[in-house]
Amino acid sequence: MAKQWDEAMIPDQSGKTIVITGSSSGLGLHTAMALAGKGAEVIVAVRNVLKGEAAAEQIRRRHANAKVKVMKLDLGDLSGIRSFAAAYRERYAGLSVLINNAGVMMPPYQRTKDGFELQFGTNHAGHYALTGHLLPLLLRTPRSRVVTVGSLAARSGRIDFDNLDGAKGYQGFTFYRQSKLANVLFAMELQRRLAQAGADTISIACHPGIAATNITSRGSGNTSNGLLLFLMKRLFQSAEMGALPSLYAAASPLLHGGEYIGPDGKGAKRGYPALDPAINGIDDPKVAARLWDVTERSTGVRYDFQ
Repeated sequence: MAKQWDEAMIPDQSGKTIVITGSSSGLGLHTAMALAGKGAEVIVAVRNVLKGEAAAEQIRRRHANAKVKVMKLDLGDLSGIRSFAAAYRERYAGLSVLINNAGVMMPPYQRTKDGFELQFGTNHAGHYALTGHLLPLLLRTPRSRVVTVGSLAARSGRIDFDNLDGAKGYQGFTFYRQSKLANVLFAMELQRRLAQAGADTISIACHPGIAATNITSRGSGNTSNGLLLFLMKRLFQSAEMGALPSLYAAASPLLHGGEYIGPDGKGAKRGYPALDPAINGIDDPKVAARLWDVTERSTGVRYDFQ
């Protein structure tokens, strides 16, 4: 893998359609900005349409000819996810890249409309359902891919199958780590199932290292505490740098599926995109398969790889 890979090395994306969840700010916005600047048609899939439109306008100011569409998507609502997928299918015949980027971090204990603990439901189950609903379009699009954004927190995560909804006790960061581990396990299991089906579509996981973003708003959608943001910007890498692993995963022709991309610096906290060997200690195919089955039953979304 080339050292110091950056936005300038993104291949031309003309003719591609790319859905990015949670792309009104932070990593998602920078990812959308870069891919739109390379010619892709970018769908800003967000819960707050007004913020999405503001993000789209920001992208158009940077890239006058950008093709950007804002669509409402609430990952905490399975019926809303179905509606998004149906609306997408009405407008588009294919899907080149799905970037599962949106996430909430350490909110007070809440459940989604469908009864999931908010972080598990939004970060993992919602993306599982969305990917399943859009899978037919991905499968019919040559060399398509699914990119799922994890976190360094996945390394210390554990899937507590006996308390996924938090009813037996809840601790914000513990459940955040669980949800981000679920993201990575989902991406790896999806790749195994795509490969087994002989599909052209591939699945890749990535993480931003430690980047200064608004995820610390704890799911409120509000701007993070000013002092916290100041400290983050001093200590962490920028959202632009944090977006590079997502961009590499979405656009590099060198990837074949099943990779885990993160920053190349010490502890994978900062730097340029590289393969993160931590995946060897994170991915457990048995746990991933069990998680898949549990998520399939609880969401009612069954994947058809044909």
